[in-house]
Amino acid sequence: MREILGRRRRLLSRRNGDRPELIGAALTFAAEWQWPVLPGVAPDPQGRARCACPDPECTVPGAHPFDPGLLAATTDPRMVRWWWTNRPSAPIVMATGGTAPCAVSLPALAASRALALLDRRGMRLGPVIASPTRWALLVQPYSMEQLGELLYAKDFVPGSLRFHGTGGYLALPPSETGQGAVRWERAPLPGSASPWVPGVEAVVDAVVDALTRTGVSAPEL
Repeated sequence: MREILGRRRRLLSRRNGDRPELIGAALTFAAEWQWPVLPGVAPDPQGRARCACPDPECTVPGAHPFDPGLLAATTDPRMVRWWWTNRPSAPIVMATGGTAPCAVSLPALAASRALALLDRRGMRLGPVIASPTRWALLVQPYSMEQLGELLYAKDFVPGSLRFHGTGGYLALPPSETGQGAVRWERAPLPGSASPWVPGVEAVVDAVVDALTRTGVSAPEL
């Protein structure tokens, strides 16, 4: 009888679209890695390329905070568990900066070619998050002053690069957004400690150089 009931619960869970791996991932990010997270807006069920937020022209459908707002991001496992118990399919959104990494992102095609070149050079990278349109390289937290000085010292910085610093956010795997699934292109190494990430200077220098040398035209997406 227990076996039948257990099987029935699993079938109901699948039928309702629950994603038990989301709550597990959210708890790992918050409780073990101390990355503040909160639930993002789900994609519009009437059109997956649209967002459930009020903005009809949302550029990151389903992959941003709305209710609650970004300031509610927390590492409290009780709050995280409550959120994803009530919203089991909500994307996981990380508030970048502070105790969490920041990130540098660029269009997916340019990113894949840049990473291939950096691999051949033997450069050590941290986790890389991939969505269908953009990849994000996680880096150590940085200040706006530090970023400004870094960019000012360069002769050229591709306009397609985006910087997710303090006050920003990123959707984390295994979220499902209006643009598709968010996954690890380079997954963190297993373990309870927060993953290692490189400094922003090293990543920006390497990515700009790689884009220049590979001749990749990185359109702004």
